Amino acid sequence: MSHTPTAEQAAVIDAFTSEARPTIVVQAGAGCGKSSTLKMAANAQPRRRGLYVAYNRALATEAKRDFPASVDCRTAHSLAFGPVGRHFSARLSGPRVPAKTAAEVLGFNNPVQIADALAPLSPVKLARLVMAMVGMFLNSADNEPGVQHLVPVDGYSDTDNAELAKYLVPFARKAWDDLQLVRGGRLQFTHDTYLKIYQLSRPRIPVDFVLLDEAQDLSPVMASLFHFQDHAQRIMVGDSAQAIYGFRGAIDAMRKFVADQRLTLSQSFRFGPAIAGEANRWLDLLRAPLRLRGFEPAGSTIGMLDRPDAVLCRSNAGAIGQLVAAVSAGRRAALVGGGTELVRLAEAAMDLMSGKGTAHPELIAFSTWDQVEEHAALDDASGSLKVLVKLINEHTPERILAIVSSLVDEKQADVIISTAHKAKGREWDQVRIAPDFREPRVDPLTGRPLWRKDELMLAYVAVTRARKVLDRGGLAWLDDFDRGVPGPSSWLATAVREHPDAILDDLPNPYDPNTQDDEDGVPGPCQPIGCDNGFHLPRCFYAGESLLDPAEALRIGRAAAGIALETPVPAPRRSCPDCQHTTIAHRPAGRGVRCSACGCTTPQLAGAVA
Repeated sequence: MSHTPTAEQAAVIDAFTSEARPTIVVQAGAGCGKSSTLKMAANAQPRRRGLYVAYNRALATEAKRDFPASVDCRTAHSLAFGPVGRHFSARLSGPRVPAKTAAEVLGFNNPVQIADALAPLSPVKLARLVMAMVGMFLNSADNEPGVQHLVPVDGYSDTDNAELAKYLVPFARKAWDDLQLVRGGRLQFTHDTYLKIYQLSRPRIPVDFVLLDEAQDLSPVMASLFHFQDHAQRIMVGDSAQAIYGFRGAIDAMRKFVADQRLTLSQSFRFGPAIAGEANRWLDLLRAPLRLRGFEPAGSTIGMLDRPDAVLCRSNAGAIGQLVAAVSAGRRAALVGGGTELVRLAEAAMDLMSGKGTAHPELIAFSTWDQVEEHAALDDASGSLKVLVKLINEHTPERILAIVSSLVDEKQADVIISTAHKAKGREWDQVRIAPDFREPRVDPLTGRPLWRKDELMLAYVAVTRARKVLDRGGLAWLDDFDRGVPGPSSWLATAVREHPDAILDDLPNPYDPNTQDDEDGVPGPCQPIGCDNGFHLPRCFYAGESLLDPAEALRIGRAAAGIALETPVPAPRRSCPDCQHTTIAHRPAGRGVRCSACGCTTPQLAGAVA
């Protein structure tokens, strides 16, 4: 990108260098040069001592080349290693501690039955649960392990998990005591352990400013460290629309941080206007604080791809499906992050199928695969467990192991497969979206799509990985919902004119939201209040607050426009098979006809069109 800052980048630099030394939050969209902006800001005042905290070692190493020598570029773990971690070097380099040894250290001698749980928990399983609990504590801002750090066990009720948490807390605190021993400790010591010890010391880093990158997905322990540096100027940057790791305990620190100034970077240098426009549709639904502007010289297109550089999936199950398709087509495939997770999952499923039980954290509560399937079929089963069962049953453990063994390195691959989560921070020239991204459910009462924020964020991350060509594939269904975005419904007039009894163009259209004149006999402005139900046909509130279906709205609208109702609107002919709502004439949706009440699309409604 050009070294000449954009107006938005200049605003960030000016705020950073001002004498007031304000705390700053910068919302930076995908590909909008946030790291480059921080480098330009630091280089504007090279004599000030600073700290740049990077998300990983590769970013920290890259940053060192561009930041002035007065800025220390580190990861959080690197920051903590000098004062704390180096004292635990012997424990860090020690051998792996088996779960059986951990069980002995913690004092687990017998299986434990938790209330109505499926099966007793063995000492080894209990030890694994305790160490997972400690792991959650290490990433928290808390002072000691507590019930809130239990990783809920799939297959357990809320009551069972609460009882399990209370039982395990004393053992988790015993484990934490062991981990703080420089010598004599017997449990597994990790890099997160010394980072936590460092955070609990409430360090004040001797610098003039702290720059924090990727602040939208921050562990609470890191957010706490940043909070302690109130003696220095603090600047955090990130993209709240990409906060996709909440399921791991990450927080969007940008939303909670009290800043003197909040600025934005919206000019993307990764892709052109076409992909920026697609990204903005998801930002609209998220009601994000910015909209992207594409980089004209970059160029970009939305279109079909037969041989994409990368295929992005919603889930591991989707990734396996794409790997199968790629290998079957004779293409060499790579999987971002490798296949270790899939191998462990397949092996755990094989153990359960043979009745051995497993210590896999997602399956620890079950003794057999039948139990897993039965629980996954319940309505209140976790989504991750349902996906896991689908993955195993569709592809079999043996097939998964065979597919993983065929993977190649990314540099040798014809196509790279990734989940959207693992693709974050990556980019490719040509990207296709896999078909496992889910459409939202629809509220049967209002007809509105029930958008899930985490799913919208994941979709935004996925579409912004492409530089040149984006094949929307599994997210193209957004076209069916795009008019459900809250805001002015300027399309209402067009929707009505397409009806065979449309209002004549030369008469005032009571459906036109731009009409400002009052109609005789209609209280208030004749401007209708368009209540967009998320589909191609609106629900309309006209001259009051009663919900009208489009046929009745048309009847009232034509009457208000002074048009004689010589021909009545045709009566409905069929009821929706899903919600039993009496369906009226409306626009075909390509795959059938949409019900104006529940939004379902089914060929069975075709006969209802008047």
